[in-house]
This record gives sequence, C-alpha cells and structure tokens, in this order.
Amino acid sequence: MSYRIMKLFTVLIPTFLIGGFEFFRHSVILHSLSMETGNYLITILTLIISYTFATWMFRAIEKKNQRLTKEREMRAIYEERERLAKELHDSIAQSLFLLKVYLKKEKTAEADSLVNSIDIQLRQAIFNLRIDPAEQVNFSHRIQNWLEDWTTVSGIDIDSDIRLKDSHFTPAEEVILFGVIQEAFINIRKHSEATSITFKFHTGFDEWELMIEDNGRGFNLNDVGSNRYGLAMLKEKAEKLNSSIKIETQMNRGTKIILRGNKEYDKSL
Repeated sequence: MSYRIMKLFTVLIPTFLIGGFEFFRHSVILHSLSMETGNYLITILTLIISYTFATWMFRAIEKKNQRLTKEREMRAIYEERERLAKELHDSIAQSLFLLKVYLKKEKTAEADSLVNSIDIQLRQAIFNLRIDPAEQVNFSHRIQNWLEDWTTVSGIDIDSDIRLKDSHFTPAEEVILFGVIQEAFINIRKHSEATSITFKFHTGFDEWELMIEDNGRGFNLNDVGSNRYGLAMLKEKAEKLNSSIKIETQMNRGTKIILRGNKEYDKSL
C-alpha cells in the first residue's frame, strides 16, 4: 500500500466512522439515548477506532521501513561486491602482465610465487560469490570457514577466537567487515613473511572489536610507501563502519591491527 492511500485512509476512516455514529445518534436514537450516555459512547468509540487504526497504520509503516532497510542493505552488499570485483579484475590483470614479464626473463621462482598469489585471490573471490546474501548464514561460521580455507592455501597457522552475537551486524556491515579481514590477510600473505597469526573478533552489548596480529617482519608506518600494504583501504573501510582503527607495528616484530566500533553510532549503513 502506498503512502498516498494510507494518508487518505488516515483522513477518511476516522471521519466517516465517528461522524457517521454522531449522525445516526442525532437522527435516529436521540430520543432513546441520553446525551450523557451518548457522550460516553462516542468517547469509547473514538478510543477504539483510534487505537485500532493507529495500530494497523504503524504496523504497515514498520513493514514498509523493514522492506526499505532490507533493500538498502542488499544494495550495499552488491555495491561492495562490484567494487571487490573491479579490484580483483585490476589486480589479476596487473599480476598476469607481471607474470608474462617474469616468464620472458625466465624468473621461474618469482613467476611461481605470483601464480600462488593469483590462486589465493581467485579462491577468495569464489568464496565471496558462492554465498547468497539473502541467505541467513551465520557470520561466525563464514569467517571461521574462510580462515580455515586461507590457512590451507597459505600454510600460515591462525589462532582464532571468534565470539559474535547473532544479528549484531547488518548484512551490509558484514560485507565490509569481511572485506577488512580479507584485505588484512592479503597484506600478510604478500608482505609480512609471517608464520603465525592471532585473530580475535568479539562483540559485546553494543560494541565490537576486531584484532589481527602477525609475527612477521613489520614495517615503518612513517614510510611514504606504506600504502602499498593496503592501509588506505583498511582505513576507508573503517570509516564506512564508523569505527576506529589502530595499527601497531615495528620492524621484525610483527604488525597488529585493531578495529573498534559501537553499534550506537553504526546507523548510517
């Protein structure tokens, strides 16, 4: 039902019901019904009509808002997928070009490493695309399955601690958070030379915290070229979640990434 029809009902239904009763009272039963009794009846009738109509109307508005919210979330999910697909296309195109260069120069070790990198990116893309966003898939299980898959491919051990409340995040937020996790692990695989990772993701009453720490070589945050580690992308995703991001790293002492958010401020998605 459109808002225009609901607006007409709001104006017409109470008017006709209450006005009709008053007309009937004064023209038909005026002599058999006292004025005081009639006033009581019209008060009770007004209360019943107002309560019934308001309940129906607010339920209808709530259903419309839920449908609009669901549509916005699905749109955000597909927009994020399109962006990831574009990044994947650009990344693989660059990797294939570089692979041709390595093969021409007979740099087989570098070419082999690059092929493994392309394989990981494709596996991650397939993992994302095979999940229907309309399905009620447990977010914790999705993350755990992806971590196990990543460990199998990369050979890097992960000590994971995932404690998430069901429905704590909207589907759109889950897509962005999943992108944060993937981006961080891609950076670890490409640059850190780590042998183990600690992964913690917890939710509280209205707050949440994501922590990813590796034992790799670390890097210098003041280095102008640090963006090659994907820090800009992680910060951009953190902004979309209205969360804070903290990066701790030292040369040869690993890197720790911490995201913290509060659901009270996550209403923009």
